[in-house]
Parts: sequence; structure tokens; C-alpha cells
Amino acid sequence: MPQNVSFDELLKAAQRSAVHLEMRDTYGVGDEAEDFAAWQRTGRRDVDPASAYWAPWVGLIQSAVTRGVTVRRARIVSEPVTEYIRYEHAGTVVNVLAGEQVRWLPRRQAVELMLPGSDLWIFDGQRVLFNHFTGAGGWSDPALELRTEPPIVKQCADSFEAVWERATPHDQYDLL
Repeated sequence: MPQNVSFDELLKAAQRSAVHLEMRDTYGVGDEAEDFAAWQRTGRRDVDPASAYWAPWVGLIQSAVTRGVTVRRARIVSEPVTEYIRYEHAGTVVNVLAGEQVRWLPRRQAVELMLPGSDLWIFDGQRVLFNHFTGAGGWSDPALELRTEPPIVKQCADSFEAVWERATPHDQYDLL
């Protein structure tokens, strides 16, 4: 598969599964800066799946789920959680409505797990798309790295499954 393939293309090509491992306590990506700032001012999060903010993501996930793709997201977080994680948690209802399964794992419960150094997506257990960020949480350059070597894919898939097994489903996870 070409290395310059986009996330959207990878998700649209997925046939069975797409899993996402998030391990940062804060992100500073530009496409959500305005929404995060509004949440900081008001304490209210846009949770309308049809809004301009959410509709593209919801459509992408619903399309995958309709094709039979299982979409899972696991988040490893420090506790007490950061303001950003509170914001993320407040919007997760939309991820779930779109068809994602979401779980949360407190970082202290992950100490004996061997985890990759970057957030990632795994598609059909065959392709890993690493997400690279700057120290401040913005996208690095390059931001994405596609890897298909079986040992790397297996290591990442095993890490995700270990996190998933320990993590708490979104509707049962209480923020600390």
C-alpha cells in the first residue's frame, strides 16, 4: 500500500476492524482548537452529530460500521485528568452514537504494558498508521507514518488488545 495514503482512504478500505490507541493527556491540533476554546469558555460541548464540526467524522464512522467494520478507541489517561481529557470525555457521546466503542484506561493501570511510542490506528490487523505530535500536542511534520511490517503490526495490535482488556467502557468511566 502506498505510504502517502490518507486516514480516510485507510478507513474506507477497512473491511473488518479499525482500532485507535490514544495515549496523550492533551492535544493541540488546529481543527479542534475553536471547539475546545468554546468548551473552556462555556463548559458546553457540541454533541450534535449533524453539526458542521461532527458530521464528517460521524459519516465516516457510520459508513465503516455499516460495512461491518468494528471501530474501537482506547484512551490511556493520567488521573486526575487534564482539562483537555474532560473536554474529550464530554464529546465522546458522539463517537459512541456514530458507532465507535470507546474505553478509558487510567495510566497507572497500564504500567506493566508494553506500549508503542505514538498514538496509532490499526486497520484490519494489517496496517498501522502512527500519529506523530509535537510536544505541545499539534501535528508534527510528517504527522502520519504508515507501517505494514508484520512484527510491528502484531506488537501494536497486542498492545491495543492488552489496553482494551483492562479499560473501562465509556458509559462506566467516571472522570477523576
